[in-house]
Amino acid sequence: MGNVTASALAPAAHDLSLWSLFLMADWVVKAVMIGLLLASVWVWAIVFEKLASLRRARRAADAFEERFWSGGSLEDLHAREGETPSHPMAAVFGAAMREWKRSAGRGFASDLAVTGTKERLERAMNLAIQREMERMERWMVFLATVGSAAPFIGLFGTVWGIMNSFTAIAGMQNTNLAVVAPGIAEALFATAIGLIAAIPATVAYNSLSTELGRFGGRLEGFAAEFSAILSRQTESVATEPARAPRATAAAGD
Repeated sequence: MGNVTASALAPAAHDLSLWSLFLMADWVVKAVMIGLLLASVWVWAIVFEKLASLRRARRAADAFEERFWSGGSLEDLHAREGETPSHPMAAVFGAAMREWKRSAGRGFASDLAVTGTKERLERAMNLAIQREMERMERWMVFLATVGSAAPFIGLFGTVWGIMNSFTAIAGMQNTNLAVVAPGIAEALFATAIGLIAAIPATVAYNSLSTELGRFGGRLEGFAAEFSAILSRQTESVATEPARAPRATAAAGD
């Protein structure tokens, strides 16, 4: 445990600026403060990155759905966007189209083949949604961890600093407020930094989790609608073997 001398406490009584409190802190308290400040900076970097990526994903999904429901050929749309998807909804669409084309290439000779195709389509889209949401939710665990752990880490720094302060006070045998205040202020500074890191992390985690949940629900809704379209196409191809496989989203056809 670090020692705080009378000469260190005396100037602190006249200078309680944040920078002075940091400089006078014990090395353990300094390590806690630096770690919490770095965590806070990283929290804000994650927040801005998530907000930007969600905004891009929503814009891309809006544009994609407009093209999807425009009545054009889904095969052409797959060639343009589904083969090399640049956003989550295109990835879900591409996964379904690849599975449907493989199944259509083998033909639908029985009701069992049709049922198996439907199951594979749903499984392919669910896996695509899972992969895309895992990618979008990256670093969310860090936000949750900072939000829950930062106050306790700051409290640890506070307890350590107060222990040092009381040790120095006992050694000086002086309980004057001018002697006590700097050490207490230095210790409480660690808790303040912990709250500065934790509060934005908690608010951001809750807000981003809600927005990601909504976007995940949007992907699931699209997958359900597209699964219905491809199921109708599968049944149509099964009843008309001579017809070339061709999917279209016009009027949900």
